[in-house]
Amino acid sequence: METRDSLLLRMRPEIPSAKINPNMSDDECFQNKTLRPVAKLQNDLLLAVFRNYVAKHKNVFYDLTIEKRLDYIENAIHKDMKFRNSLKGIIIGQFTLEEFEIYIKNSSALNKRMMDIVKERLKSNIQLLEYDFV
Repeated sequence: METRDSLLLRMRPEIPSAKINPNMSDDECFQNKTLRPVAKLQNDLLLAVFRNYVAKHKNVFYDLTIEKRLDYIENAIHKDMKFRNSLKGIIIGQFTLEEFEIYIKNSSALNKRMMDIVKERLKSNIQLLEYDFV
C-alpha cells in the first residue's frame, strides 16, 4: 500500500525550470522542490478560490482595468488575512510530513515565498479570470 507522502509526490507536476543546485539557500530549494510544484498542481483550485473571493466581494474585480486587477490580486492576498490563510492551507495541505517539518522551522520566510508564487500564478492566469455569464 502506498503512503500518503508517496502519493502526494507522485501527483506533482515536474517543473523543468525549477532547478536545484548546491549554491541555493534552503528556502530557495524548498521553493523549487515543493512550493512551485504544489502551486502548479493546485492551480485550478487557486483560480476557483479566487473567483469565489471576487464573487463574495460583489464582483468589483470584473469592472477594473487589467492594471487594477493586478493590484486587486496583490491587495487581496496581502491585506485579507482570512483569504491569505485559506490560500496557505491549499498549499500546505499538499505537503508531505517531511516537507511540513521543514516548513514549520522557517514558516515566516516560506509563507512569503508561497504567497509570492500564488500571486504570480493568479496574475499569469488573469485571462482565465474573466466574468462567467453562465
